Amino acid sequence: MTVDDLVALAEGLEDHLGDPHDAGARMPFAKVLAFDEREEFPYELTDLLQAWGVHEYCLPERWGGRAGDVEVGFNLVRLVARRDPTTATALMITNVAFMPHWIAAGDEQGRAAVHGIRHGARMSWGLSERRHGSDVLANEMRAERVPGGWRLTGEKYLIGNATIADVVSVQARTAERGGPGGWSVFALDRRQCPAGTVAALPNERLHGLRALDMSGIRVDGVFVPEDALVGAEGQGLELALKSAQVARVVIGSIALGAVDTALRLTMDFAARREIFGQRVADIPYSRRQLAECFADLMVADAVCGGAVRALQSNPAQASVYSSVVKYFVPTLLERTMGQLSVLLGARLYLRDHPHFGVYQKMLRDLAAVSFVDGNTVVNLKNIAAQLDGLLGTARDAGDGLRAEAVERVGVMFGLDAELPVWRPERQLLVSRGRDDVLLALPDALERLRDLAERQRDGRDRALFHRAAETGDRLLKEFDRLLGETARLKEDVGRGYAATAEQFRLAEQYCALHAGAAAVHLAVRSQDALGEGFPDPAVLLLCLERVWRQFRPTETVTDAAVVDRVAGVLSGLHEEGRLFSHWPVRVRASADWTA
Repeated sequence: MTVDDLVALAEGLEDHLGDPHDAGARMPFAKVLAFDEREEFPYELTDLLQAWGVHEYCLPERWGGRAGDVEVGFNLVRLVARRDPTTATALMITNVAFMPHWIAAGDEQGRAAVHGIRHGARMSWGLSERRHGSDVLANEMRAERVPGGWRLTGEKYLIGNATIADVVSVQARTAERGGPGGWSVFALDRRQCPAGTVAALPNERLHGLRALDMSGIRVDGVFVPEDALVGAEGQGLELALKSAQVARVVIGSIALGAVDTALRLTMDFAARREIFGQRVADIPYSRRQLAECFADLMVADAVCGGAVRALQSNPAQASVYSSVVKYFVPTLLERTMGQLSVLLGARLYLRDHPHFGVYQKMLRDLAAVSFVDGNTVVNLKNIAAQLDGLLGTARDAGDGLRAEAVERVGVMFGLDAELPVWRPERQLLVSRGRDDVLLALPDALERLRDLAERQRDGRDRALFHRAAETGDRLLKEFDRLLGETARLKEDVGRGYAATAEQFRLAEQYCALHAGAAAVHLAVRSQDALGEGFPDPAVLLLCLERVWRQFRPTETVTDAAVVDRVAGVLSGLHEEGRLFSHWPVRVRASADWTA
């Protein structure tokens, strides 16, 4: 799908749902908040979106869905999340629970599953258990082989859609020895089970996503037929990990959507509210805070965009990209929401305000992104375990390896580049020491300097060169990280990857990856981005926001850059554009009183 096609589809969904501040629209904030206050699952909203066909863009075309490129479904869910992260999460849970089918099911089984989802079936992903959390190899649900199929016994707890789901994709132990080959995935179709044999555990009340069904199931010797096995016996851990890679990338859409709304509401306030004789947006401190929050959102947008496209174009490195997104994006954007909350002030607490009541919900809902489908510790552990190889390859790679990385990055970050067919089964569980985003960073910085020299405006030329200089500083951090990892390895020995120090280095690696993603998107999509992008001031502030994670007090962007970034932000706000590199027009009302 071309950029224009995706934008047209996204705007079609926005037009269908209407102005979220209009109580008479199809999906207004007033209705979203009502479901949230009652802690009532939003069937009306999920049914509305299924009737439009949002979920079909997350189902493979070969089995009857409409999913060609992953970024289509990602951006549609993002637009849903800017209205209600709960409804977006409920839809996404079905998509994630379906992933084992997409990866390993045969055509007959896959078509049947897609047919069911297209006709309203909901799914749940039964992975976690009460006593084991993220330690899936310690799970206790068992599947015993019997004539004609299997008998499932055990409990799955704190899983989304558990009570409302028609089908639960469950991971169960099929070999007593356990271990990587001791698990399998089964599609437990509750509609085919005798009444009362699948017991629903109580729904847990949540701080955020209050209207979500978050509960569990308990089964005791429930029979499932042979064709309920998804993939091969013993393939369960592989399916769980590959499904998690997809989920960790796609869940970034929830965070982006929530913060888009939070920033938009804060901009509404700052543009209209006057205090001490001037608008909040004109106060230098407030102006800087808004510009920095916008830059954070654009960095997150670049990181997610590259990772989403990499699921199709570079599946061998999904282990790295998915963990970077899942750690870095919610961590960054939670900090962003903290800055916005200060600017919004008392409006943050007005639950019944017709315009600002939704802000507090976005703040609460965003917190869930940090722990759903693998918390920050799990994802940092994955990066920490691979860090030595990633840094070593980035330092020692020859011209051939870098050339391959440059070619792949061109597809990952070139929004107008054609993507190959998505084959999630080709995702690898480890990246074998490669992260093309970092391997290709030197090339991207050269392209950025070339872009700078092509600018007719001297100010733009200077800003692009400043961005390249900041990129150079980030690039030099590789050697420091590599040196610290080597020293830690020598001092601690084999257990170095599990130390707090290694986790800290993994955090910094994620920041480097994020900065590189921002540069790649700018130089690879300069002709495909919306009008005004890449803006050199926005790129510079994005990179300096990343750099300040290494040297918090070293770089302070000058007022002229802040003013220009604030101008870009104001332009997008006034035009009703998504706060993103994607040029999507959104429905947003300006009819209210500050």
